[in-house]
Amino acid sequence: MSIYNEGGFDVEFKSDNSPLTRADKAAHRIIKEELEKTGIPILSEEGKHLSYEERKDWEKLWIVDPIDGTKEFIKKSGEFTINIALIEQQKPVLGVVYAPALNVIYWGANSGSFKLSNVSSFSEFHDNFTSKRELPLKYEKEAYVIAASKSHLTERTKRFIELQKDEHSNVEVISKGSSLKICMVAEDAVDCYPRFGTTMEWDTAAGHALCVNADAEIMDLNQIPLLYNKKDLRNSDFLCVPIN
Repeated sequence: MSIYNEGGFDVEFKSDNSPLTRADKAAHRIIKEELEKTGIPILSEEGKHLSYEERKDWEKLWIVDPIDGTKEFIKKSGEFTINIALIEQQKPVLGVVYAPALNVIYWGANSGSFKLSNVSSFSEFHDNFTSKRELPLKYEKEAYVIAASKSHLTERTKRFIELQKDEHSNVEVISKGSSLKICMVAEDAVDCYPRFGTTMEWDTAAGHALCVNADAEIMDLNQIPLLYNKKDLRNSDFLCVPIN
């Protein structure tokens, strides 16, 4: 956040033309240093990506996106997150999604999924913990609400939205950055988040853990839940939706 607030940071571009800042690298170092204490291997967007042969037998691993939504970080929209997930047997069992510019944290595990606001430090998380709200929150919505990407709105997504307008009398589209879209499904603030186009495992793993513990799911177009630590770390096209 000190880098975010000072502004004027340099932006590099990776081989896939995605942006990278000092904050991505710093967040990676901080998170890696803490998670290494668990002895569980780490797959981070900004870390070394081991070959499938080296990681295929991992029964557990951390999957980390030090900053998800770097484009939003650069634009200073506030809509970026830190994503940390624990994967067991290719399935997400624990996830934390923190939006530091919005002071909102989400987390999910087999005890349930939760949201806590007004969190800008660990002490505030500790002091406000009893104010956490369990997900889903079951909002009363007057429309069928679709979450769409701010930076990656494809033609296929636009067509999907138009098809929903044929099925629902009132459709509302909310544009959000980063994994906040997945959190909004887990929260029940939106009814669907479609994603057609390239995403990586670290983009979805933490939010997926929220969903599976909040009556929601992230499924490919054959309605099969996404799996993790695959040979190819890219996700299939998917829909994130409530399941009850």
